[in-house]
Amino acid sequence: MGNVLTIIAQRLMLGLLTLLIVSVVIFAAVNALPGDFAQTVLGQGATPEAVAAIRQDLGLDRSPIQRYFDWLGDALRGDLGTSFAQANFASYTGTNSGATTVAAQIGPRFANTMFLAMVTATIAVPVSIILGVLAALYRNTVFDRAANIFTLSSISSPEFFLAYILILLLAVLNPLLPPLSNIYDGMAFSERLEKSLLPALTLTLVVTAHMMRMTRAAIINLLASPYIEMARLKGLSPARVIVKHALPNALAPIINVVALNLAYLITGVVVVEVVFVYPGIGQLFVDSVKIRDIPVVQACCLIFATAYILLNLTADIMSILSNPRLRHPK
Repeated sequence: MGNVLTIIAQRLMLGLLTLLIVSVVIFAAVNALPGDFAQTVLGQGATPEAVAAIRQDLGLDRSPIQRYFDWLGDALRGDLGTSFAQANFASYTGTNSGATTVAAQIGPRFANTMFLAMVTATIAVPVSIILGVLAALYRNTVFDRAANIFTLSSISSPEFFLAYILILLLAVLNPLLPPLSNIYDGMAFSERLEKSLLPALTLTLVVTAHMMRMTRAAIINLLASPYIEMARLKGLSPARVIVKHALPNALAPIINVVALNLAYLITGVVVVEVVFVYPGIGQLFVDSVKIRDIPVVQACCLIFATAYILLNLTADIMSILSNPRLRHPK
């Protein structure tokens, strides 16, 4: 048990170090974006004095190193800063509501993205594992070839292309689902689910291929093992051999690919959210990049990186716990 805790502690320390390095990359990349927020707000006719005044109010006149450590220190305390756009609007109107904070802007959007990710995962994970098990059970048959062709076609198609195909089939030609996801606070769960179903189906088509093919490959890899041959010699059915003996020992690679695809559902939803006008963190990220709202862009990138690293760490830890050979390395 102590060995497992040591391995987990090492993984967590590596995750924190990775997140620190990623934060430096995020800050440098965001601040290297072309354009200037003050110039964007004031327009081309802005005077240098007005631009300098806004930059001073927002702290953009300080050195990048000083701004990075201030941002990092605030982020460690849970303060993601103040939105440039909202702060500028408040200064013009003379109001100062709590909505100017980046956390207040991101909170509802991140909740919407998590809801979409959970709906997608609820559909995609069971379907992928079942398809992978069936493809391994009936490998080299028509079903196996058809499943591989379908999943390879979906994974090879861009997200926006799949989204528009589904809109055409399920919203235009056959109006079964709404083409746009107009999500708002206080919406009933059933209505929210209905409006989120089309983007969830799009993401399902994207992530199913990875998980299905990894499940199939991991199970087929184990079918030549001696204990599988022994189970066959005992007269067990092929389905029972795969489900009871092969699948539990193939969990480590399956867990890894599932976690990677769950991370994609949080970090890679930008295109899908833009297509369906889904009010998630990906849509907020795109809108903030357009107006050079640096604090919001940095916070979105940091959340994406944190979610990706946490899910990878979770997959790593679960793989260690599910595999005795990883728990007791020689």
